[in-house]
Amino acid sequence: MNLRPMKQEDLPEVQRIQSRITRQEVPQAWMDMLAEHVDNTYRLGFVAEDDGEVRGFILGEIKIGGFGTELSGWLELLGVEPRQMGSGVGAALVEALFAALRGRGVREIYTAVRWDSGDMLAFFKKIGFDKSPFINLRFEQPL
Repeated sequence: MNLRPMKQEDLPEVQRIQSRITRQEVPQAWMDMLAEHVDNTYRLGFVAEDDGEVRGFILGEIKIGGFGTELSGWLELLGVEPRQMGSGVGAALVEALFAALRGRGVREIYTAVRWDSGDMLAFFKKIGFDKSPFINLRFEQPL
């Protein structure tokens, strides 16, 4: 398996994986967001490929001076081809992101998971995540 920074030509494969995970068509706004993780200093994207095929992806961001931290990394999104889940692709992608963040001086890394997403909670706990000092808050704006 080869782990590398995401390139523009990877975007259709990443879109395909995301669509398989969510079982929905990926909206253009999501694709626009995804493209911001290519060749960007503060938004990072990596893919795992095997036999020339993208098997998974990870998106991260570096925040400076946000929410009481001087410098922090955020694991925004992790996606693995459904038939590859449990094969180590996700953990390898996480390590690639963590290494890139370490190289930029980031020590604290955060992510957010739905409380009822047991599989993702178990995955993140297995790779070393724990509760953070943050409380997620939500505001639903009327339309």
